[in-house]
Amino acid sequence: MHIIITDAWLAKSRAMHLNGLRLVGVGALASVLLMLGSIATYHWVFLEGVRQGWPGFASVARLVHQNEANSQNAYMRANLDAMARKLGEMQARMVQIDSLGERVAGLAGLNPAEFKVPQGAGGALVGGRDLSMEELMGALDKIDQTSGSRVDWLTVVESRLFDQKIQRTMVPTEKPVVGVQVGSPFGFRIDPITGRSALHTGLDFPADPGTPVLAAAGGVVVVQEYHLAYGNMVEIDHGNDLITRYAHASRLLVKKGDIVKRGQKIAEVGSTGRSTGPHLHFEVWVSGVPQDPQRFLAAGENVAAAKPVAPGPRRP
Repeated sequence: MHIIITDAWLAKSRAMHLNGLRLVGVGALASVLLMLGSIATYHWVFLEGVRQGWPGFASVARLVHQNEANSQNAYMRANLDAMARKLGEMQARMVQIDSLGERVAGLAGLNPAEFKVPQGAGGALVGGRDLSMEELMGALDKIDQTSGSRVDWLTVVESRLFDQKIQRTMVPTEKPVVGVQVGSPFGFRIDPITGRSALHTGLDFPADPGTPVLAAAGGVVVVQEYHLAYGNMVEIDHGNDLITRYAHASRLLVKKGDIVKRGQKIAEVGSTGRSTGPHLHFEVWVSGVPQDPQRFLAAGENVAAAKPVAPGPRRP
């Protein structure tokens, strides 16, 4: 009997505990619903009051709108100030580009005065004010136009520098046989076969058979043939009526129409044609007139000597 009474009491206690939890849950849910309903009612009443023009609601609405407008204005002003600072940096960079373009134009042989540098401006800062959107957009448009003209001008300078580089590569200043001294110079000499005075129209570079023969400059091969006097011969056209000739080769490595670069191997030393021994006969022709090749080679040596030599590694 005692056990039955105890079980009944426990069941009743559990039922009362569950009812308490349910009451707490229902109360919390009711509170949330009441809060949401209050918020919805507040917004509806506020909007309806502003819409209907109820007393007091219009001033509150204007105050809220004014606060929002002030926040937007502050945000826009901060952005405008940041853009103004960037604009100042861009203007300073344009001044640097102008100075660099003026120097490069001088190196390209152009008149630096044609590189129009904007007039200087300055003075004491008496008073400052924030830039408007219209002023900022106008300054940006001006920089855009200026940068476009600078790009066009620098393109002209680049083209001129490229032309000069091409012209330098087309001048025969590269020694056709490396490490060999000139044996017979340009000019009148005693012909080695007839023993009589005759004009030698080039330079002779005595070397072992098979020694590489290099192009003295870039150009187009216009002659590749066997000549009775010159033997295996190659002629390269460098433009501007400038032609180089390489004679007495044992073997030719290029053919007519080939485009060759400065220093490219085009033949090998030999003793073909009218020759008394293995050597390269090298000629330079300008407008159909033979010139002393030594003048061109000496110019190349002077340019090479003028180039700065990179410092080697320091000794520990």
